[in-house]
Amino acid sequence: MDKHYLTPLFTPESIVVFAGSPDSSEGQSAHALALHQALQAQRFSGSLRFLDIQSTGTLADLAQARADLAIIALPPQDIAAALEVAGRITCRAALVISSGVSTEQAAMLKKIARREGMLLLGPNSLGFQRPGLQLNASATGPLAQAGSLALVSQSGALTASMLDWARSNAVGFSSVVSLGPNTGVDIAQVLDFLANDAQTQSIIVYLEGIGNARRFMSALRSAANAKPVVILKAGRKPAGNAAAQTHSGTIVGSDDVFDSALRRAGAVRVRSFVELFSAAKCLASRYRPVGKRLAIVTNGGGPGVLAADWINEIGLELGRLGPDSVTALKPLLPELASLCDLIDLSEDAEGQHYQAAIEAAGRDKQVDGVLAIYSPKLGADTTAVARALAEMKRSLSKPLLACWMGDASVGTARSTLSEASIPSFRTPEAAVGAFGNISSFYQNQLLLQQTPAPLSTLTKPDIEAARLVIEGVLSERRKVLTEIESKTLLSAFQIPVTHTILARSANEAMMIATQLGYPVALKIDSPDISHKSDVQGVVLNLQHGAAVKDGYTEMMERVARLAPQARINGVTVQKMAAAKRGREIYIGLVTDDPFGPVVVFGAGGTMIELLNDRAMELPPLNRYLARRLIDRSRVAETLGDWRGANAVDMDALEQLLLRVSEMVCELPQLREMDINPIIVDEFGAVAVDARIVIDSASLAIGPGSQQYAHLAILPYPARHAQVWPMRGGGEYTLRPIRPDDAQMLQQLVHSLSAESRYFRFVSSMTELPPAMLARFSLIDYDREMALVAVSKQRSLDANGETVETERIIGVSRYITNPDQSSCEFSLVVADDFSGKGLGSRLMESIMDVAREKGLSEIEGLVLAKNPGMLKLMKSLGFTIKPYAEDPDFKWVTHAL
Repeated sequence: MDKHYLTPLFTPESIVVFAGSPDSSEGQSAHALALHQALQAQRFSGSLRFLDIQSTGTLADLAQARADLAIIALPPQDIAAALEVAGRITCRAALVISSGVSTEQAAMLKKIARREGMLLLGPNSLGFQRPGLQLNASATGPLAQAGSLALVSQSGALTASMLDWARSNAVGFSSVVSLGPNTGVDIAQVLDFLANDAQTQSIIVYLEGIGNARRFMSALRSAANAKPVVILKAGRKPAGNAAAQTHSGTIVGSDDVFDSALRRAGAVRVRSFVELFSAAKCLASRYRPVGKRLAIVTNGGGPGVLAADWINEIGLELGRLGPDSVTALKPLLPELASLCDLIDLSEDAEGQHYQAAIEAAGRDKQVDGVLAIYSPKLGADTTAVARALAEMKRSLSKPLLACWMGDASVGTARSTLSEASIPSFRTPEAAVGAFGNISSFYQNQLLLQQTPAPLSTLTKPDIEAARLVIEGVLSERRKVLTEIESKTLLSAFQIPVTHTILARSANEAMMIATQLGYPVALKIDSPDISHKSDVQGVVLNLQHGAAVKDGYTEMMERVARLAPQARINGVTVQKMAAAKRGREIYIGLVTDDPFGPVVVFGAGGTMIELLNDRAMELPPLNRYLARRLIDRSRVAETLGDWRGANAVDMDALEQLLLRVSEMVCELPQLREMDINPIIVDEFGAVAVDARIVIDSASLAIGPGSQQYAHLAILPYPARHAQVWPMRGGGEYTLRPIRPDDAQMLQQLVHSLSAESRYFRFVSSMTELPPAMLARFSLIDYDREMALVAVSKQRSLDANGETVETERIIGVSRYITNPDQSSCEFSLVVADDFSGKGLGSRLMESIMDVAREKGLSEIEGLVLAKNPGMLKLMKSLGFTIKPYAEDPDFKWVTHAL
């Protein structure tokens, strides 16, 4: 349907208020007084009525008060009664402005709201503002200035502070939503609404905690795909998991996992209150950089050097003008070097000099953005230079930021820049940091576009064998796998491991070593010892049988002395890895609350904790994500030609990460994993040691009935792909949509007749707007599904050679409704493929997917003037009824 399900809450046409009398402050709470003041300060564009729960009006009187939204600001003991009355008068949403409501009372209020079919924002919320509607339903102070920025905050106090800051910095909002603990409508639902809100161009979020990781990631990915999202999170340094039994478990903190989750969702994280607004201000300008290279134009060397230093500090690159750009600037700026690092203008540079330099940087392919720094000089016209930037901003295709240094003398210039929507900053470091956030956002968009399948295209793993190993360990009531068990699990997923054999005596160890060949390593094998080196349970480079026998005996004695309670299975014997120039890395797994399993990569070996090198990514992975994960680690710098060693086999390393991703996706019992060290050289990679922790308890990040319920991000559902014959000849592939289908989807819309486009979109538009196209092609498979019918076509290219291209010829789609039990569908088929059975197959297939998801009903709206669709619905067994809200539509439903 066109309207979002939260429309009655955030875009109400009629409101009733339960907050005492607006004409008397006697006995009212501070929240009620603040609400009355807010509502009376401006005129709400819809209808507004105040009710008293103590009144003795009849049910007939109450029925006349029907409204979209009920706002309740009463003492805790009266909230439930007001919510009951709101239900009687069929309010569709309720807002409870309060604080200090207990978890138990909040649960009771949610139960009432569910029973009455109402959306519930609160309790413990300070309300919301919608400046475009002149609606201040909050206790956060005066109504904010209207704008395109949305603010969502889990702290009422910080919401008020942000609004106060925004008023003095001319920052406007489309929405301001204050969320508190135990609220019914949560942050994920608000993000989902803002993603679809036409008045919102960018979103900033203050976050303290997440309840449901899957729902949060789903909503955040959807929002960040449609518009920029910037997040400030409190509690950046929580204590790690003290009970972790592997290296990866002990060195990965949940804040690092949160960073990884935000990257994968396509959002940007900032670290301070001021940076939050700086980033949002830049992102709201809809800049589209393609990289990290920032050129600096300055009339003062010192500020330029400070900016260049900070560029290096935060991982950006200094944009350098190429020879052609420098040559073009020589007539106006003869002092420029042949290859220009800083575009350092003279102290008396004027607007024309800045314009020429910025225009050259804008054309240069080695530059992704431009920072103009101006230091006021005695007698100079600072505003004239700002006007010069404002004049050329429209013609510049790259981000332009400004730093006008000083204070009193540059106030007017800053206003000029602000009016031209050029982000302006007081220090070079702040300006560079803001560009860094823009760059991060669009780099993270590349991660957002990745929808890898759970299994790679490599040799199929022996999943059943791996599960049997896990079941055997759990049947013995153990959670920690031995080294041999851990390596068996890795081998089942085609991960190369060193040959390892368990010895139970010194003589047995010697015989095994002789068979394997020297040198060998000995390692203690115990389910109670996580870190072998802690008990001196590792001996390396044993060259002959006598050394093996002595090593075995001495190790058993040491371990018995240092860990007397540990159960000892024996000692494993394995041949030493032959690579002399190999690098030691580790790959691990940690389970985070609330995001579930996370893959960890970094430097390995015995100094792993000291090196503290870790990079993280949420599974599932593909090659692009695996390479990005490697690149984010510090050890990545040593993987090329380094200290006389050849570059390592990066393909083997990427495959290793893909294999670990497969393990994580297919084995939900995994809790921690430590493959360390992995020796990697130019010939490949081999796991030398491994330690795995499992648990029988289910890890439910998403709905428990799903195969991948333990993952925060669902993998691409390749199992739904099928090939079907076409009526009349030929065939087509039916599969879930992918982000890279966007262009083919747009071509389908272009190819439709005006009538077909109107039937599908109830609009005369000839193509999908960019935001809608992105939303339709990059979907969250957890809450929606889109199946595309793809036909392959052959044609001749310019050279007369036959080329094969793909074309989307039909799409069926469902989106889960807020009740989580039903869904709404849509369907479109290319005009030239009508009548070939495609529509029936698309609908039957999407209904099968919805049924597998556990949904009970599929429904939709069909134009009454669309006889072809109505005929199809009838043939599929749908019930067709009039639509009460609009006679131009029919309401069609089908039980699943």
